[in-house]
Amino acid sequence: MDNLTHTLAGLALAEAGLKRTTRLAGVTLLIAANLPDLDGLVYLFGSGTDGLVFRRGWTHGVLAMVLLPPLLLLAMLGWHRLRGRPSGLRADRLLLVAALGVWSHPLLDLLNTYGVRLLMPFSGRWFYGDALFIVDPWVWLALLLGIVLSRRRRPEAAAAAGRPARIALAVVAGYALLMAFGSAAAARRIEPRSAAPGRRTLASPVFGNPLRRTVVRELDGSYERGELRLLPWRYQVYDRAPSGRDTPAALAAARVPAGAAFLGWARFPVFRSVTADSGLDVTISDARYEGRGTRSWASVTVRVPLAATKEGL
Repeated sequence: MDNLTHTLAGLALAEAGLKRTTRLAGVTLLIAANLPDLDGLVYLFGSGTDGLVFRRGWTHGVLAMVLLPPLLLLAMLGWHRLRGRPSGLRADRLLLVAALGVWSHPLLDLLNTYGVRLLMPFSGRWFYGDALFIVDPWVWLALLLGIVLSRRRRPEAAAAAGRPARIALAVVAGYALLMAFGSAAAARRIEPRSAAPGRRTLASPVFGNPLRRTVVRELDGSYERGELRLLPWRYQVYDRAPSGRDTPAALAAARVPAGAAFLGWARFPVFRSVTADSGLDVTISDARYEGRGTRSWASVTVRVPLAATKEGL
């Protein structure tokens, strides 16, 4: 999910009562909820492909979930000491707060179609929830309302102050479950209604409309893309195009390091080739993120010598 969602989740957890467990709990939750996105720094030092390959891996996997909370705890204890504050800080409680904030991050990232590698560094397998669009204004609204209403409670009502935030977190959890069920049910229902049997089907959520999905279906050597409305049910195909994945150019591009790295991330890879001076320029994109007639924002272009394409024959 986007970092605003992670920040609001951290704030909601704080207002739900965790900020009252010990000193620095509130700020620790804000940092922890965003901490796994440290891997975004790869964009400053590498290419866009490096970012796609590295993101949601090492800092989002099980090893990071074990190491990041105590590391954050040490940083917060050091900051507390440097500021010369009186003790009033429970390290055991702050560690629990840090862990809850850090763990909330991959849980939220799991909800969208981009996916997350939960088992890193032991396995590079991607996991996908296909429940929420990466930016969901309804999640923003629910969490923001819970935070604001909790903060407006009077000091003498401290015992009940966290109730709106707790309700907001529960609403978001229920909403995510309903969205995941809708996507899974839609994908299953599309299969028998279509004349062409599909190997895999993705019903992807869209921005701001819980009752609509964009659909990608893998067929024999091609992808079908369409738009689905849940209420009333209506599935409309707007594009069928070859995937190009079994061509000699695609096979050669998959052996190029940049191409192989991109394919480790891509879920529905699309290959397009154009003739260049010294061979072929093969662009690999992902059908998940291609709009109608537009090039995907997530793509890589590799140069393949003509001799390499002949070797794949």
